[in-house]
Amino acid sequence: MIHLISDLHLTPADNALLVRFRAYLKRLNPGDSLFILGDLFEYWLGDDACEYLEQNQVEQALTELADQGISTSFMRGNRDFLIGKDFAERCGITLLDDEHLLQLGDQPILLMHGDSLCTDDRSHQVFRKMVRDRVWQEDFLSRPLSIRDEMAKAVRYRSESGKTLKASAIMDVTQTAVDEVMRLHGVELLIHGHTHRPAVHQFSLPGSASVHRVVLGDWGQAPSFIQLDQHALELVHAGISDRLVI
Repeated sequence: MIHLISDLHLTPADNALLVRFRAYLKRLNPGDSLFILGDLFEYWLGDDACEYLEQNQVEQALTELADQGISTSFMRGNRDFLIGKDFAERCGITLLDDEHLLQLGDQPILLMHGDSLCTDDRSHQVFRKMVRDRVWQEDFLSRPLSIRDEMAKAVRYRSESGKTLKASAIMDVTQTAVDEVMRLHGVELLIHGHTHRPAVHQFSLPGSASVHRVVLGDWGQAPSFIQLDQHALELVHAGISDRLVI
């Protein structure tokens, strides 16, 4: 079975969230695959900051999955884009590109975090381009952890304040961006997170049959996850299930 999650925003300040995450992991079985589509952490300062951020329990939980024969793949989000090879090697996880094709039988499925699809949110796209730049990252990671922490908290404060000034639609994906990326990869199913708007969307692309976009939710109140096999996809959010035959 393939499992997909995103947008947990784990932080030591919310122990109940960590408890929900660890309880969810206990449902997985050897041979299963877990895909984390970004924003597992509220924020990330670099692979040398796990202890500083008090995220050792999360690292341990991921390591235990590898020990149990459960493969875990990780896609960086807009909060934990600095996850790197050191963290991945310690946890036994595989890092994914921002646009990853999951081959399920004869069907390719496109996995994304989702923030790159919110093209109407121009301020976020400018910020995203800046922090994904290798030179910017090298400079940031060269600074002391305390300075990195101050910088990250300042950005998070501005981000949360800015959300109150943006129209709701601006912070959602734009259909033209969705259409373009699905045509580019030749897929009929896209799965992503980021927007915290769990749903199964059905629409049409020019020259193709009906296609689907499935959105994972956040974990603020309850787990949100997808279970996937060659026959069906099930989106579960806050205990409510939505099933899609594929």
